[in-house]
Amino acid sequence: MDPVTHFMTGAVLSRAGFNRKAAYATLAMTLAAEAPDLDVLWSFKGPIAGLEHHRGWTHTFLGVPFEAVVITGVVWLGHRLLLRWRSSRGTHASRGSGAAAPIHWPRLYLFSLIALLSHLLLDWTNNYGLRPFFPFNPRWYSGSFVFIFEPVIFLLLLAALVAPALFGLVGSEVGARRPAYRGRGWAIAALVGVVGFWGWRYVEREKAIALTREAGLRQEQTLRITANPYPINPFRWQTLIETPLVYQIANVNTLNGNVSSSAQADVFHKPPTTLATLVAKRSWLGQIYLDWSQFPIVNETVTGPDGLTAVTFRDLRFIYDPPVLGRDQIPLSAVVMVNDDRRVDRMEMDGHVQR
Repeated sequence: MDPVTHFMTGAVLSRAGFNRKAAYATLAMTLAAEAPDLDVLWSFKGPIAGLEHHRGWTHTFLGVPFEAVVITGVVWLGHRLLLRWRSSRGTHASRGSGAAAPIHWPRLYLFSLIALLSHLLLDWTNNYGLRPFFPFNPRWYSGSFVFIFEPVIFLLLLAALVAPALFGLVGSEVGARRPAYRGRGWAIAALVGVVGFWGWRYVEREKAIALTREAGLRQEQTLRITANPYPINPFRWQTLIETPLVYQIANVNTLNGNVSSSAQADVFHKPPTTLATLVAKRSWLGQIYLDWSQFPIVNETVTGPDGLTAVTFRDLRFIYDPPVLGRDQIPLSAVVMVNDDRRVDRMEMDGHVQR
């Protein structure tokens, strides 16, 4: 999911009651909910290094306990700096009402762990996937029932954070007493709403797969069928059919049961393996891409005037019809340039060259 949704999830989780049990719970859970995405720092070593480590060990059950230690340590360090700053100003560290939550580091570690697990859960719901059992099990898992940015979930979480402040402002105008912890009901309602939305989308996804299977678009043996979500509309899905020789895309409306697919534009033949594609698949980029991709298409294009052959890697899960992404600009596409000696000349990911 997008970073803002992760941050807001951590904050809303804290407001659901954890902030009453330990001081700094909101800070720790908000940071922890986005912490696994620090693997983006690998992108400084190049786009392929970024792909290799994206949703890597920071998104595993093995890594999460160590990340919780780091988050708790960062908050503890911030707490010590705050005490030192207050001491230098001659103020007491224990300002605030008697109803303030206690400082409890073991609880804060546990709450950070919960927020970190929420990150893994959110990332599992979309179609990019993650490997939570790595390195013991390298398989990628994905729920594929929520788009990578889902406005409905975003608005539910935003409402849970903003509404208490707005109602508190109204209450202050009429002289109402301000509670020590606001927004618990809103937070719980938002989280229940998110889970309910997930359940609804999961049911619609299964329906889309069933409708595609019943449509009988392919006469040959079907190896597997999957469905990928569109944002906002839970009734609109893009399904993928795999046979031994081809992939076929279909657009499905689960509300009216319509399944549409073009026998020309929506059919992708599995390309034969050539010397150039074999070299590309064995390259650093090729191995990483094929390890992650679930519906890969690897095409060799015409050799250019520089004598280089371009081998393009695409994942059909991300070939959406306009207006979402469009088929001209397919995200998460890669290119390996192979020279006349059948050696890799350069590698690119989404137009960025690996240096």
